[in-house]
Amino acid sequence: MLGLLVIGFFAGLIAGVSPCILPILPVVLVGWSTPVEGVTNEKSAKRRRALAVVSGLVVSFSIITALGSVILSSLGLPQDLLRNVGIALLIIFGVGLIWPQLGHLIERPFARLAGRAPTGTRSGFVLGLGLGLVFVPCAGPVLAAISVLGARHHASFFSLLLSFCFGIGAATPLFAVALAGDRLIERNRRLSTKSRKLRPVAGVLLIAMALAITFNAANVLQRDLPGYTQSLQHWVEGNHYTVKELRQLQHQSTTGSLAACEGVAANGEMNGLSECGVAPDFQGITAWLNTPKDRPLSLSQLKGKVVLVDFWTYSCINCQRTLPHVEAWYQRYHSYGLDIVGVEAPEFAFEHVVSNVAAADKTLGVKYPVAIDDNLDTWSAYANEYWPAEYLIGGNGVIRHVSYGEGNYANDEQFIRTLLRQANLSVVLPPATNVADLTPTEATNPETYLGTERSSYLQAETMTDGVTQTFSPPSALSTDMYDLAGSWTPSSQDIIAGKNASLNLQFSGDHDIYLVLGGKGSVNVAVNGVVTKTVPVTGFPTLYTLLSSPSAQSGVMTLSFTPGVQAYDFTFG
Repeated sequence: MLGLLVIGFFAGLIAGVSPCILPILPVVLVGWSTPVEGVTNEKSAKRRRALAVVSGLVVSFSIITALGSVILSSLGLPQDLLRNVGIALLIIFGVGLIWPQLGHLIERPFARLAGRAPTGTRSGFVLGLGLGLVFVPCAGPVLAAISVLGARHHASFFSLLLSFCFGIGAATPLFAVALAGDRLIERNRRLSTKSRKLRPVAGVLLIAMALAITFNAANVLQRDLPGYTQSLQHWVEGNHYTVKELRQLQHQSTTGSLAACEGVAANGEMNGLSECGVAPDFQGITAWLNTPKDRPLSLSQLKGKVVLVDFWTYSCINCQRTLPHVEAWYQRYHSYGLDIVGVEAPEFAFEHVVSNVAAADKTLGVKYPVAIDDNLDTWSAYANEYWPAEYLIGGNGVIRHVSYGEGNYANDEQFIRTLLRQANLSVVLPPATNVADLTPTEATNPETYLGTERSSYLQAETMTDGVTQTFSPPSALSTDMYDLAGSWTPSSQDIIAGKNASLNLQFSGDHDIYLVLGGKGSVNVAVNGVVTKTVPVTGFPTLYTLLSSPSAQSGVMTLSFTPGVQAYDFTFG
């Protein structure tokens, strides 16, 4: 995977010249080009300060990207805390430029630690730390993979190292801009005997940009230069090698007997029945549904039976297409020795709410036991990475078959029947089920998340958690991308519609389009300018069908939202 580190550096380099870099460029020029007091060689001191700021940016950005979610979640802190700290640091340094006495107070602790006079280098490192906390580059596959690993608490030393490589790449153009800007400012200073008066002006600009970052006011700059690095980013991050390496990185937590299981195909699915070690018991389950008095289950209680452990989440369309097969197997074979346990592994915050899961179970017709794996403890015990995923366990408690994703239902059922016969040689099984396989066979749009945590398909826009923003769509949409118009309030997992809120989605070759919606209101759906339906939205967040067509369609879907409706995630079929 060493080649992925090189890819990470070049991905960061592209991000460093992308439109997403525009909001922090004034901060770069101000922070690195202001005068350094108390030194004999100011030019050399400012270069050291520039390196210090670069180092601070790389350190804070890399650590927060790879480990920020883990740190904040473990401490029970809000996810936007570190970003707010970064903004506060920028404002403090801006005030320090306006009032030099305060600037000296800021620098003094760092000088005292080093036992020498203030040089600006150590405070520059702290300024870089603040800049790294607010730096949000355009997310490509590399940055998305690092963020997802961190969000799911699967970060590793390699993912942290990859994050550092990305940060170094992104900071390289900024360092070049800082040095070029410093030379320009230095020339202008020679023209004036009162050049030090520029310092308060720089402080005001630093504070103004910190506030602009806070309220996402720099969006218009990014919209004026849409996607000029997109093709280069695709060439670096979308090639076969990078995709393969990132997939391996995201699934690297699969270890032990499951990883080495004989018969596992390249896509992670076993070709037949194998011996994959004793199945881990259910761990960290916070609630049970569909058991007697909702009491916990353990695999030891099910010893001697064939058990299918099905990892799913109720708003996942892939899981919903799998459910009819799983439910049919439970109905057909439960009395012959098959038990099924659905491990509800939440992807979104609303899926942690037990009443939401219970209501979804009732709507979807789930009758078998369901374990709520809020903290993904059982997910981690199985080293799982997919929704849906099936682990088939024999009567001796050993995992015999693993299946990820949709499809291959006939083969899976045959393995169930084989294990049932092995567990009871005298059993006479009924005929196999005959449920239609609705797994898509054509290429479809990629799953598209709308919250700030994974909004990688939002074109020419950036979003800030908790800040109501007014969006203006770009002139044209690229394939698989979407844009927003009107007022929206984003959060890490969803976007909430405000006044005149709408969304345009470019789709290609899709029969079905689904969207997880919550809140109360309605969504008007138009395909290629023709209104097709109005979707009423009520109750807890769940999956809604926006398009259902016997033939594949392409074009632009326009959604108009009433205020208060929440939108989470598009899936396609």
